[in-house]
Amino acid sequence: MIQKLTPDEMHRLTAEEFRQCAKLPLTVVLDNLRSQNNIGSVFRTSDAFRVEHIALCGICSTPPHREIHKTALGAEETVEWSYHEDTVECVHGLKERGYRVYAVEIAHGSLPLGECDVWNTEPAAPLAIVMGNEVEGVQEQVIALCDGALEIPQHGSKHSLNVSCAAAIVIWEITKQIRQ
Repeated sequence: MIQKLTPDEMHRLTAEEFRQCAKLPLTVVLDNLRSQNNIGSVFRTSDAFRVEHIALCGICSTPPHREIHKTALGAEETVEWSYHEDTVECVHGLKERGYRVYAVEIAHGSLPLGECDVWNTEPAAPLAIVMGNEVEGVQEQVIALCDGALEIPQHGSKHSLNVSCAAAIVIWEITKQIRQ
């Protein structure tokens, strides 16, 4: 018989243990997300996979915020984050610090996620992914600064996923590549 694990059996980290542990060398850049629920979901996914940092840019709300907390469930207190008025300036700063930056976007020349190995192309360099606005996607001027674009292959009638779902898929794939 299959039974769910109890919280004690899961051996989850405390917030303090999380802050002290090794992180995935990944920064998630949120480019003008409108929905605080989407932002909270990205925080929660980032906590689950020990993402190093979230950069909230432009119109993104920032913690503390009731709507972010509703979906983050406290992850906004464990995952490090920063706010940047302008996504372009944020990406410039990441690149100056040696990050490889990829937009998650359907674009000319985008690499299909799962068919590319973004981590092992230059494993010493930290990685950043840019997730775009729920309606407009990643800004064109931000895409132009990126080292490439990653695309989630889709086979239905729609051409996009909810941004928090897309972030989870991309973070999972990068986690698999890094931990191989």
